[in-house]
Amino acid sequence: MTTPLTPEALEKLARKRAGAKLGWYAHASVFVLVNLFVFSLSEYAFGTRAWSIKPLLGWGLGLCLHGIAVWFLGAGGNLREGLVQRERERLQREQDKR
Repeated sequence: MTTPLTPEALEKLARKRAGAKLGWYAHASVFVLVNLFVFSLSEYAFGTRAWSIKPLLGWGLGLCLHGIAVWFLGAGGNLREGLVQRERERLQREQDKR
């Protein structure tokens, strides 16, 4: 049983979540464009592509962690809200026992 949000709080949360998702989409777009450029440049300028994999993997990990933070752990995210709800219920049960 969660408390319904006021229309203002709902609007604020929706804007915050939409902004976080747009930020991730921008991050993913820049990741793809820059890594395509680096990958193509590495063959023509340096004759080998082996080195271009390292930045791709490092930045890819950062993008993955950013995605987890936005889609699963962010404010209003399903995982976070579920954990908050369970903790709220546990605390309420403890308080009722007293």
